[in-house]
Order: sequence, then C-alpha cells, then structure tokens
Amino acid sequence: PFDELLAESDFVSMHAPRTAATRHLMGAREFGLMKPAAFFVNTARGAVVDEAALVRALAERRIAGAGLDVFEHEPVVDPALLAMPNVVLTPHLGSAIGELRESMAHIVVDNILAVLQGKQPPNCWNKEIYTA
Repeated sequence: PFDELLAESDFVSMHAPRTAATRHLMGAREFGLMKPAAFFVNTARGAVVDEAALVRALAERRIAGAGLDVFEHEPVVDPALLAMPNVVLTPHLGSAIGELRESMAHIVVDNILAVLQGKQPPNCWNKEIYTA
C-alpha cells in the first residue's frame, strides 16, 4: 500500500501522470509518513506534489532531501527551494538525452508526413476528427 511504501522507503521517486486524481498526490500527510532520513525525487509532473508542503517538510527536516526536475508552478521555482542545501534542482531535463530526443524528432516528422499525405498521423490523440 502507498502509505506503507512511504513509511518504509529510503527513496521515493514519483512517476505519476498529471491528472485530476494525482494533483497533490504528495502533500503534508504523505511527507509526514516518510522517514526523516528519506529522500523524495520528482521527475513526473510538478502538480503531483503540493510544493508548499514539500518546502515545509524539507525546512522542518521531516525528510532528508529532495531532487526535483519539475515544479508545481513551472517555470517559476519556489525561492525557498533554491536556497535549501538539501535540495537538488534541474531545469526539467529528465528526458534530455540524445537518443530520446532523436526518437521524439522522428515521431514529429512521421506525424507531419502523414498529415501532408492526407493520412491519419500515427500518434494522433483525437482520432475522432478522422472519423467525422
């Protein structure tokens, strides 16, 4: 169970999508369940974390530290996070590796070529427009 995972883990790494159900999935209650020696990592989506609750948990040493690649109010980063010695911040570059970016570029090109040829793009999210 989620609460047990939080209570027992030394590292909690967030990989949830941003949906209405996952907004603030990690908040004061969840950080309170974590060990004081535990670290929290978020490379998912910023809004999955109640950033104010995270700042309080870090400042009060309820958790040991955090690594963040995403932020609740991107591109704005809470100034408190910038000043904390127990926080590592990166500018949303979790996917910034050459192979992945090359693959993403190919996906874009494949979609553009399909549209130019009058076909449905292979990565179309609103396929209903092609059946209307």
